Amino acid sequence: MSLLDQVDLSRSLSKAEEARRVPAAQQRLLALRLICGGRVAASAGGTAPPLGPPVLVVFEGWDAAGKGGAIRRLVAPLDPRHVRVVSYGAPTPDEKRHHFMQRFWGQLPGWGGWAVFDRSWYGRVLVERVEGFATPKQWQRAFAEIVDFETTVAAEGMEIIKFWLHISPEEQARRFESRAADPLRAWKLTDEDWRNRSRHDEYTAAVEEMLARTDHEDGRWHVVAADDKRHARVDVLETVASRVEAALRKREIPIPAALGGN
Repeated sequence: MSLLDQVDLSRSLSKAEEARRVPAAQQRLLALRLICGGRVAASAGGTAPPLGPPVLVVFEGWDAAGKGGAIRRLVAPLDPRHVRVVSYGAPTPDEKRHHFMQRFWGQLPGWGGWAVFDRSWYGRVLVERVEGFATPKQWQRAFAEIVDFETTVAAEGMEIIKFWLHISPEEQARRFESRAADPLRAWKLTDEDWRNRSRHDEYTAAVEEMLARTDHEDGRWHVVAADDKRHARVDVLETVASRVEAALRKREIPIPAALGGN
């Protein structure tokens, strides 16, 4: 059985449970962001608080899987000066003149910073692979290049949190039709989105290989069951909070008792 076949897409949350857990997770994220940025009060000894590690949250997933909704809830409690959200589409003609990783470097967070990428360098082994925008030699080489890149920035302290939002083809079709019927959301749906559904098996094979070959100690994949949007959003928020807390503890940066610290 493939990895994606093992995802339990029946997982769901009630509105009441979402209403309880989303604000709680967002409050944790707000506090953790301030701790990472050295924005909390100075320690009892009068020294300035240390900066936390750079935090990079990468979102990949099927079209209409709910990446945008999850990102909005992730950054909603945060001061926009303290987090960077970057959305990536097809590379520009100038960007194509460089190595495919080049366009991402300038948006990476530094110490104390957070960044959220709506799609990323994984386009090389997904859409560029399936649609023929990269040669077989290029996308096959990219697996090792991506792992090397993530390992390199992680060695410098970066915490990389990677999500694949997984939905069934049936749920994707339902969401496409819902968007098409809504004048305020129809712009999010293109002819290319519909066309890509005809290549679902090819994309599935690409996703499976991507998850298998780019899951490593410094960049684990977290596959989110996203047929139920409420479950997906809570899963994302709580996962990011837990990962950041673990990264702070690893570096012996104090976490307030209210957040489960010592």
